[in-house]
Amino acid sequence: MTTWSCMNLQDSASPIMEQLIFFHDHTLMIVTMILVSVLYFMTSMTINKNVNRYMLEGQTIELIWTIAPAVILVFITTPSLRLLYLMDEIHNPTMTIKTIGHQWYWSYEYSDFIKVEFDSYMTPYEEDNKKMFRLLETDNHVTLPMNSFIRIIVTAADVLHSWTIPSLGIKADATPGRLNQSSFMINRPGLLYGQCSEICGANHSFMPIVIESVSTKKFIEWIKNLSE
Repeated sequence: MTTWSCMNLQDSASPIMEQLIFFHDHTLMIVTMILVSVLYFMTSMTINKNVNRYMLEGQTIELIWTIAPAVILVFITTPSLRLLYLMDEIHNPTMTIKTIGHQWYWSYEYSDFIKVEFDSYMTPYEEDNKKMFRLLETDNHVTLPMNSFIRIIVTAADVLHSWTIPSLGIKADATPGRLNQSSFMINRPGLLYGQCSEICGANHSFMPIVIESVSTKKFIEWIKNLSE
C-alpha cells in the first residue's frame, strides 16, 4: 500500500460514510481557501512598502474580519449538524445485533433469531497466505445482508472497548454496564475490516472485526446453517 493511499479515507460502504467523505472534502476546500488567502495577505504585507502614518483605525476591515469567520463557520456547521442528526437516527431497523467486547475478543448475538451467537477471535497470521491481512482476520465473520438497516447494540463485559468500522463510519464505545446503539446500512458486498479503537489493555491490537456483506438470500442460508 502506497503512502499516498494511506493518507486517504477508506472507500465508503454506507450512505453515511459517503456523506462523511463529502463533508471532509467540503471542509478541506474551505481550509485550503483560508490558507491561500492568509499566505497572500502575509506576502503582500511583506513585499509592499506603503505606509500610512496617520491611520488610527480601520472600521471597515475590522467589520470584514469579524463577519467573514462567522459566515465561514456557518458553511461548516450546517452540514456537520445535519450529519450528526443522520448518524444518531435509527431508521426502522430490519434486524438487531448485539456485540460484547471482552479481553480480547468480540461476542455477537443475533437477537432476531434463536440461538444464533458466536465469539470472534483473531486468526494467527500466515506468511504464505498472500490474501490474508495481518492482525485483521477473524475465525468468525459477522455476516450481514446488504441494503438493509442494521441496528447494533454495543456493550462490554470487562473494560472499555470501541467497535469501529471505518468504511461504515461507525465508532461505538463499548462500556461495561451500559448499552450503546448505532445503525448503518451496507450498500455493497464484500469484507469490511475494523478494530477496537479504545486502548483496552495489553492485547488491544488483537481485537479485529470482520463484517461480511452478502445478499439477503445468502444471509438467510447462512442463518439456517448456523441455527441447525
